[in-house]
Amino acid sequence: CGERRRLGLRLVKKLDQPSLLGRLAGAPASPSRRRCMSSRDRVLELRRHAPAILPSLLLCDFGNLEREVRAVEEAGARALHLDVMDGVFVDNITYGMPIIAAVRKASELPLDVHLMIDNPIDYDDAFADAGADLLTVHVEAKNPRGALETIRRRGLAAGLALNPATPLESIRDLLPLCDMVLAMSVPPGFGAQPFDPVALEKLEKLRDERDAELLLEIDGGVNAGTIARCTAAGATMLVVGSAIFKAAAPYAESLARLNQLAGAM
Repeated sequence: CGERRRLGLRLVKKLDQPSLLGRLAGAPASPSRRRCMSSRDRVLELRRHAPAILPSLLLCDFGNLEREVRAVEEAGARALHLDVMDGVFVDNITYGMPIIAAVRKASELPLDVHLMIDNPIDYDDAFADAGADLLTVHVEAKNPRGALETIRRRGLAAGLALNPATPLESIRDLLPLCDMVLAMSVPPGFGAQPFDPVALEKLEKLRDERDAELLLEIDGGVNAGTIARCTAAGATMLVVGSAIFKAAAPYAESLARLNQLAGAM
């Protein structure tokens, strides 16, 4: 009995560590459970932790990609955001399937892959095979309906993005195929651009018109000065780049501050 009591006291002390308690309280699904979930379910689980901040890896140190991925994961990120640009749909070029596969190898967090490419249906399968959990295509791209149908058929979560200048009415007919809508608060193509509040108006309308099953994401200029307005407008997923990767503070400190401002659980 004495030995069991000593073991029990040691266990209580161990459980009393803040870091462990933090992982147990509201923690993401365990690795073994995540492996049993479909890609779509892994993304939809983010509703339980909304609003969720997704570090945008476009601004990370690609010379140390694995270290950066693990650093933001250890800092408390719930999912990771990756921007794919083809130099056609937008002027910039970033990366493709090999980087998605490398991030997938380094982390079991849900991967939110934003396809800023001209003809996404040609690449949906390749990005699914690389390890994406959520694929987002633009309503302004070619054949968004076909791309969304392919994404759903592969068992991934399907996202639809619209640029600041694109009216919300342009996506109405496609919403039944969507698990998530991304309202861009900057023109796509480059990071570190100023925030356009037109995205907030779109989020508010979607929040008021749609049920809570639809995830609402915002991307562009989300930082300490804008994040509270984003969640107040209905955003459940917040893509953050400069405010994490270019901040002077450690990643954990930056994420904690942003979560506090966003009112995250």
